[in-house]
Amino acid sequence: MLSNIFALVIKELLALLRDPRSRFVLIGPPVAQLLVFGFAATYDLNLAPMAVYDEDGGAPARELIARFEGSRNFQIARRIDQDAQVAPSIDDREALLVLHIGPRFSADMLRGNSGRVQVILDGRNSNTAMIALNYVRTILIDFNEDWAVRHGQPGLPVRLEIRPWYNANLESRWFIVPGIVGLLTLVVTLIVTALSVAREREAGTFDQLLVTPLRPVEILIGKSLPGLLVGLLQGSLIILIAVYGFGIPLRGPIGALYLGMALFLLSAVGVGLMISSLAITQQQGLLGAFLFLVPAVILSGFATPISNMPWVVQLITYLDPLRYFLVVLRGVFLEGDSYALLFDQYWPMALIGFTSLTAAGWLFRHRMY
Repeated sequence: MLSNIFALVIKELLALLRDPRSRFVLIGPPVAQLLVFGFAATYDLNLAPMAVYDEDGGAPARELIARFEGSRNFQIARRIDQDAQVAPSIDDREALLVLHIGPRFSADMLRGNSGRVQVILDGRNSNTAMIALNYVRTILIDFNEDWAVRHGQPGLPVRLEIRPWYNANLESRWFIVPGIVGLLTLVVTLIVTALSVAREREAGTFDQLLVTPLRPVEILIGKSLPGLLVGLLQGSLIILIAVYGFGIPLRGPIGALYLGMALFLLSAVGVGLMISSLAITQQQGLLGAFLFLVPAVILSGFATPISNMPWVVQLITYLDPLRYFLVVLRGVFLEGDSYALLFDQYWPMALIGFTSLTAAGWLFRHRMY
């Protein structure tokens, strides 16, 4: 039995590596996507355009504006001098926000009163607007504290102290890149396995496989192992790039990470083999993989929190193995979670893998007999 499975595994790996296009698909796109997502998919705002409407012109107003000019998050793209210019600046996307300083700002500040500042935000992208608002709030808090100290005025009634856990600098890349590890690993593994049986049928060699001494369970194992090996190698490469290329901390035990990856790949391979056993051509296999990938990514919590989804959709997410693997990835990378803390994520992936592989084996037997 082992020799038969080993021979089938070698055959599958050779079929993948013999074709130059297959080799490129395994290595090129995942690395390229990691680089693109790692640098482009970020929630941070750098040099966001803003407009300044300064009706005061005094020293305190200029000092506040200088705070925004010195921030890496904003750049002053436009200075306006009348109310009619505010709306077009936002509507035409010339500025993400408008900083409006009232005409009595400096006078009020010098008298020890509160100066009035208005911030007008482009709310078409609520997430970006909230991030920009948080940056503005931070700049204003720092300005108020420095002003109170330098002018001997009473301190602020409430002092805000921020101490972020797990991501001290609030770099969104630390949150996104570990998720990309799971996303790209799922893409590669699912495509490799979804095309395995479909490729045999399209090439006309599936009938030859049926007449070999291999039993259905041996064919199932032989088709599963190449996807697992490719997924482990691909995942390891992406993890190395994430740690040494992007500087993402790996705080937890590496064994806990690889245990989660093995269980996740087991479930992904099972789903891929189910799709492949139903597909007649490689085109159908790719279409089936795509139909699974899109909802799997959306429901995993990769981009939007699962808690924000309707409760019915939240129930569906429990069938998504990527949901659990993302918790493992971010828990090991950022929080240093151990095996015990991740047990609740391990067993659902193992259950999904067992169920999907069993269904794939049944489909193999159903196709054969």
